[in-house]
Amino acid sequence: GYHATFMPKPVAGINGSGMHTNVSLAKGDVNMFYDPKTDNMLSETALKFIAGVMKHAEEFCFITNPTVNSYKRLVPGYEAPVYVSWSDVNRSTMIRIPASKGKATRIEVRSVDPSANPYLAMSAVLASGLDGIKSDLPIPNPVRTNLFKVSDLERKRMKIAYLPGSLEEALKNFSTSKFMKTVIGEDLFPKLIEAKQKDFQPGKRYQYSNIGYWLLGSVIARVSEKSYAQYLSEHLFEPLNLDASEIGFTIHDENNHANGYLKQRSFMGLFGRLFVD
Repeated sequence: GYHATFMPKPVAGINGSGMHTNVSLAKGDVNMFYDPKTDNMLSETALKFIAGVMKHAEEFCFITNPTVNSYKRLVPGYEAPVYVSWSDVNRSTMIRIPASKGKATRIEVRSVDPSANPYLAMSAVLASGLDGIKSDLPIPNPVRTNLFKVSDLERKRMKIAYLPGSLEEALKNFSTSKFMKTVIGEDLFPKLIEAKQKDFQPGKRYQYSNIGYWLLGSVIARVSEKSYAQYLSEHLFEPLNLDASEIGFTIHDENNHANGYLKQRSFMGLFGRLFVD
């Protein structure tokens, strides 16, 4: 059978899982993003909101894509966005405009993934968009070409920015952002930074906490036996000096696929090992 997972990128080589976030603003019963008089039926308010989201995208990526695995999804060649851009006609951009109009007019932020805290993610996206309106930011041009098929030189000419390529890069952008510190709050802001720094400190077992979270949720994806066993061997068992049988991990051959799971009785032992410095 199949296993449900909230991992952004549970299986290499195929599309990952996003948590596309749809946003609109309303004043009473009026959708403030809708303007039937424009070519794309988007109001200036909507376009300013988009400008704000794009301006702060590299800063809030740490919130909307908060795990090491998040950045396995945000790579070129798949459906996940890599470039800070918007469009009303193609899906290679970070922000897409769904076809529905009128009261259903909205923007879709496609970079967010399901490992994010939805409360923090929505706060970051909404605050960014509202800053675009409040600051009267210039409206960026929509991108109507497939950015995955455009050369790096052409993207540079178009002034297309990249989303962070790793959690470490995202953390650096976030930690230096005065805007995100205001959005998240002075109390929580440093605690988020401190917690996530442990995910990639060289030589520390904390760096495997995302794998621990993955196994803890019993949401292991169905992948080939070779890739699954190899990945766990290289990134979990060997670095932690663990024996697979010690934590109750088994692989079952089923139509050339493998299913891995943790025996409940072994959970606490693994959890302790993953989080002990």
